[in-house]
Amino acid sequence: MGVVVVVLILAVVAAGIWWSWNRKKQRRVALAGFAAQYQMQYTQDDPYDLLGYPFHLLREGDGRGCENVLAGAWQGLPMREADYWYYTESTDSKGNRNRSYHYFSIVIAVLAVDAPGVTVDKENLLTKLADHLGFHDIDFESEDFNREFQVKARDKEFAYQLIDARMIRWLLSTGGTFGFDLQGSNLLVHSKRLSPTGLVPLFGTAKGFSDHIPNLVWTEYGTKATGVAPSATAVDAQPRPDNEERSTP
Repeated sequence: MGVVVVVLILAVVAAGIWWSWNRKKQRRVALAGFAAQYQMQYTQDDPYDLLGYPFHLLREGDGRGCENVLAGAWQGLPMREADYWYYTESTDSKGNRNRSYHYFSIVIAVLAVDAPGVTVDKENLLTKLADHLGFHDIDFESEDFNREFQVKARDKEFAYQLIDARMIRWLLSTGGTFGFDLQGSNLLVHSKRLSPTGLVPLFGTAKGFSDHIPNLVWTEYGTKATGVAPSATAVDAQPRPDNEERSTP
């Protein structure tokens, strides 16, 4: 009887490993197909060192990584998209260490601006608790917007310039599905892990954010007189050097 139990356990473990491997393979194939359809480049690993970008989300957890990277342009705006994950480690009372994984779809767009840092994330219980403890975010005239989003910026005046009434209306239309982080000329847009067929709204949201940047910001912080993002070749030219190897969970 004991041998039968062991065999069943091994069979279940083997089936789980195969199912995980097959699921990842199917995702890679689907993402490669998406890239071909939209004239982008696909790589299974991260040749651009996306974790080297200065975004808070990419510093979360005790370990992290990027894979399944798409690079190209969406409606003329240079972008890189990837599966991003990070994990947090904890230890129970018996000394056993556990990892909790968190999975995202991220896109990094290159904008023709050099702007102070601003993050716009969905308001949640933790951020509301932080407000009560005195770590306030930036409030705007729209109460609906304040309830839906948390805005952080070192330069509060720039945050008000960027997030004007038109931008507020557009951000509210996204329903809090995406988070945004603008640092210099790079814009990070992120959401929970999306299926390959669900990536179109992610790319479209990054383009939408760019389209709703006020003229005042383009005038004061734009790096080109026209305020138009650089051509796709700027993002596709060369991969960023990889600083270290990162394992995939």
